[in-house]
Amino acid sequence: MPSLISQLRLAATRFANNRGLIVALLLGPVAGAMLAFGAVAAQDATDVITIDNFTFTPKELTVAVGTTVKWVNHDDIPHTVVEKTTTFRSKALDTDDSYSFTFTSAGTFDYFCGLHPHMVGQVIVK
Repeated sequence: MPSLISQLRLAATRFANNRGLIVALLLGPVAGAMLAFGAVAAQDATDVITIDNFTFTPKELTVAVGTTVKWVNHDDIPHTVVEKTTTFRSKALDTDDSYSFTFTSAGTFDYFCGLHPHMVGQVIVK
């Protein structure tokens, strides 16, 4: 016959295992919902490219399909954002104006400032 101490240890182990199972069952849906929310949030991500001192920063940006990229002009003069094949084109952006474009397909998108063509950048969509 097992000793009282052995029986108590066995009972404590079973309780701990069952408690862990109950916690896992209760938190499983919560954890799943949190993971699903994170996936949705990642799909709705916005990446920002700043325009400052006649440069786009970062000059090259890699994003996932479905990402919205936002350009913000911090220069004191207007700039535009024009994709090389005119997939997208902004109006003239004054100081602190912004332009956004959502990339719905993979590819490499070279763009420039229509007012200052030496300003160039690239968005790579995977």
